[in-house]
Amino acid sequence: MLAGASQHILSTYDDDTDSLINIIFVGSRQMKKIAAKYKHENVALPVLGFPYKQKSDNEMLVGEIFICYPQAILLAAERAKRVDEMMVWLIEHGINNLYT
Repeated sequence: MLAGASQHILSTYDDDTDSLINIIFVGSRQMKKIAAKYKHENVALPVLGFPYKQKSDNEMLVGEIFICYPQAILLAAERAKRVDEMMVWLIEHGINNLYT
């Protein structure tokens, strides 16, 4: 489900079917380390995106999206959403950040 949703969201930004995005699920400690290193924030953010836009082997790596799974669960509970709905929302947010 997440792969299909990700492809659909990506297609609204980029019509190149060879565009790729890596989606990485991490825990709170790992996200906190990443946020501290790259965003200078000492918190486990729910989602972080890193744009690359590198072409290799006829494929375009647009970037990577890190999603903190524990934060996604907490957000889903706070907003009375299903976890899979929250994941799609976080992926969409991450893709949006890659293109803006």
